Amino acid sequence: MEDNQVTCESIDEYIRKFTPEVQTILESLRKVIKESAPGAEEKMSYQMPTFALHGNLVHFAAYKNHIGFYPTPSGIDAFREELAEYKGAKGSVQFPLEKPLPYELISKIVKFRVDENIKLAEEKKKKKK
Repeated sequence: MEDNQVTCESIDEYIRKFTPEVQTILESLRKVIKESAPGAEEKMSYQMPTFALHGNLVHFAAYKNHIGFYPTPSGIDAFREELAEYKGAKGSVQFPLEKPLPYELISKIVKFRVDENIKLAEEKKKKKK
């Protein structure tokens, strides 16, 4: 389903590579992230759709059987219990395509990451003074 040899310049271009069903899921995920991080910039990073605000917030990607969501290790740790039913690793979680994505949980994770990045940016600013 995903051709890792193709370089995408935009999230729109990335999403267009998939079937209409997966495109719908990716657009819904994108919308939830945008609403949860209204000041974030959209970009491609590591060939994945990425949202950034004072650094990268989250990445996502579509695969044959799941959507990968990458909110960094801190985003996974903070929601470990809610994410327990899903496969994952240190900084990632896999949402199976055959189940609805937990958009409310994704929103909470994104908002957590926004707060975290803002706090880190403020701390860096204080240290420079």
